[in-house]
Order: sequence, then structure tokens, then C-alpha cells
Amino acid sequence: MIDHRTFKRVQSFIYNEVGINLTEAKKALVSSRLRKRMIALNIGEYKDYIHFVENDKSGKEIVQLFNAISTNVTHFFRENDHFIKLTEIFREAHKNGAQKYRIWSAASSSGEEPFSIAMTIKEVLGNKNFDVKILGTDISTKVLNMCLKGEYTEKNMEQVSSKIRMKYFTSYMDSNNVMRYQIDDSLKRMMLFKRLNLSKPPFPMKGNLDVIFCRNVMIYFDDIVRTRLINEFYRLLKPGGYLFVGHSESLAGLKDHNFRLIKASVYKKD
Repeated sequence: MIDHRTFKRVQSFIYNEVGINLTEAKKALVSSRLRKRMIALNIGEYKDYIHFVENDKSGKEIVQLFNAISTNVTHFFRENDHFIKLTEIFREAHKNGAQKYRIWSAASSSGEEPFSIAMTIKEVLGNKNFDVKILGTDISTKVLNMCLKGEYTEKNMEQVSSKIRMKYFTSYMDSNNVMRYQIDDSLKRMMLFKRLNLSKPPFPMKGNLDVIFCRNVMIYFDDIVRTRLINEFYRLLKPGGYLFVGHSESLAGLKDHNFRLIKASVYKKD
């Protein structure tokens, strides 16, 4: 197990780099995850590993550290009422003659959220030639590679109806007799995946976004980081744009923001 002093160094490093507060409750988990990297690098002591990371000028091991400690729990159409609301938003925009749609999935994890957004908008717009781009970002290169691959197992597909499976996935049995589902190329063409650290705005995007999803991420940030992030979301959204946060999240405790609450966990920029 990592000693108290070294864990404090890890806590400080992670907070300064990505804004995440690692509590004492995460000590055993962090010990286990870091041990795997230490074995890979043939480093025997936790203090030597964190020293190595702190002095890694290439930044490569920092990425590996974040990949190791990241916990990515997601599935298609998670918190499904958000996608029902998203359908309403797209229908209204379509009715008002919108031809261009820009959406950001700020914590895309392994791709289920941005691909769920893509399927939702395709169900509204059909195969008409609209200008739709969805940006998916995450701190973890490991999950971003999964996004690019766009391949999922039956466990990932539990919330996906047979109709949607047939429409947007190709299934096959792999060499280990595991059923796999490959996302359709029509959805992949709507996507751009990039690594991004949400704790360090401003971000290199032009803005004028229609919708931002940032769900179940801000629970790991303190109010200082949250406020900075929310203000950046406000800047990037166009007037009338929407912000979706997780069901367990709220902006209620943050004083310095201008979003209007539409319904639980859904906000609008007026």
C-alpha cells in the first residue's frame, strides 16, 4: 500500500494537472492502479514512481498515469431522459430550418455517449444531408482509442433496442466466440475525437455549439474547477444552447454562472 506522504504527493499532482480530488477512500484503488505502471517500468517504490512522473518532460507517463487511475462507467443511452430531451431539441431546431448542428461530448469515455447522441440526431434528421459534427473528448487516451475503434460487446449493448442495433451496428462473432458490435460508418463520419483536460480552460474550440454533454465528471472537481469549467461551457455555447450534466450533479452551489435551469440536470444559455 502506498504510504501517506507519497499519497499526498499523488493527490497534489493529480489535482494540479487535471483538477481531480482523490480522497483517502481512493487510496487502495490508487495503490493498485499505480502498481501496474510500476511493474511495467520496473520501479519498486511508490515514491520513486511519482518522482519519475513529476520529472517526465515528455509527458508520456503522465498520460499513462491518467489512463491507469481513470474509472470509466458508461453505456449507450445512459440517463435516457436526456436523449428524450435531446430529441425534442433537435426536432425543434429542424422545424425552425436548422441545417448545421455542433455538439460536444466533453467526457466521451469509450464512445457510448457521443454515439448515442449521433443515433439520436440521425433518428430525427434521417439520412438527409445536414451538416452535423460531434466532438468527443476525454483525458484518457485508452478510452479514446476505443472510441475510434467503435466496437462493443453485448454488455455495452444492454440499453440498445433491436431496432437501433439493426440500423446502426454490424454484429459478428470473434475468434473467442464473443459477439461484437461494430458502429456504422455513417455515425463515425459525424465524429471527431480528441484528448482534452477539462480542468484547464480556455479550450481551443471556436464555440457556437448547440449542445454540450458533460455528465458525471464534475463530481470529481471542487467548486473552483467547476466554476471555471461552467464559465467556459457558457462561452462556447451559442445563445439558446443547452448544457446536460449528470443526474447526480447540479450547478446550484455555484454562484458565478448565467445558465438557466430547464429541468433537473439540463441548463440553457439564454
